[in-house]
Amino acid sequence: MSATTLGTLDVFRSTVEVMLVDGVLTREEKRLIIKLASALNLSPEQPAQVYEAIQKNEKTETGEPVAQPLMHKIYTKVFEVAIVNASLSRDEFRVLAHLRSQFDIDDEEHAEIEREIRDMVKEKYDDDAVIDTLMNTLRDSVGLVGDLFDSFRKRTSEGGKK
Repeated sequence: MSATTLGTLDVFRSTVEVMLVDGVLTREEKRLIIKLASALNLSPEQPAQVYEAIQKNEKTETGEPVAQPLMHKIYTKVFEVAIVNASLSRDEFRVLAHLRSQFDIDDEEHAEIEREIRDMVKEKYDDDAVIDTLMNTLRDSVGLVGDLFDSFRKRTSEGGKK
């Protein structure tokens, strides 16, 4: 599915499905999915409806179209929540890589988002130790998210689903 035709519920559902690949929805993944639902402007009942549809293997509606500028904003917000955790798990990296793939965020746009988050971290936190920890997490995450993104992109180009 092209990023230009993605709907809010499509994005939410596919992300939850990525989270559930291992059969467990971790506390960190729950934090990300709450932020994602908020960033997508889902109604309070929609996340539960999507989750239930996934469990029952039922289809869901597409949702409102997600415009390109909103994709950037959504990815940035979810990335920020993941980074502030300061101990990213492989599951969180997989979610970020999935969203990056869904939104067709290339290396240049990812670097721009990374700069935005870096600036936000410096503005938001006054404690140098906290800033150092978050910046190291951000630095470490870039390679892994990029590697996972490349893996998603490769599977998609080989005929797999996004």
